Amino acid sequence: MAELLRTHPLEAWSAPFERLPDTVGIAVEPFVAMVDVRLGTVGAAASAALGVDLPTAPNTWVRAGPGRAVWLGPDEWLLTSTTEAPQDLEARIRAAVRPLGGSATDVSAQRIGLRLTGARVRDVLARGCSIDLHPRVFGRGSCAQTTLGQAGVVLLALSDAGDDVVVFVRSSFAGYLADWLLDAALEYTTTPIR
Repeated sequence: MAELLRTHPLEAWSAPFERLPDTVGIAVEPFVAMVDVRLGTVGAAASAALGVDLPTAPNTWVRAGPGRAVWLGPDEWLLTSTTEAPQDLEARIRAAVRPLGGSATDVSAQRIGLRLTGARVRDVLARGCSIDLHPRVFGRGSCAQTTLGQAGVVLLALSDAGDDVVVFVRSSFAGYLADWLLDAALEYTTTPIR
């Protein structure tokens, strides 16, 4: 039997992304394991069981070892890891939260990450996002579930200046969002990007 090659849904967009100016950089984030965690009660017990202080302030994220813990709702978080296999991360988290009445679901294949960098990132995002992205409101450690164009996304602010943002988008909307971002970035480039 032939071995299937693993390809990224945005492989065809790598060349146009590379032609963007430094003021609006777009790069595909490497694959990360992602687990959606639901907990009925949050506190020291949950944080101790998971080995990370879960963010309890709405719309925030924190570093969690080799990944991130992202607040998605009052009882929901997205935990990521760059070093664990999805099934291992899910099993470890499930074992930790089950005694607390929680659940853990592997959602690694659900979303793709794009990293936007440069001085015009907020301007590009503002063309299709209705939330306030000013650094005093959306600085490092902030996150938001919103729409960008017509795609549901999760935004993570990685800097206080607003020039470094990760966008998680559903895999099925990745091509649409890549095209939308390239179109929104046209205003800030002087050379063709297609």
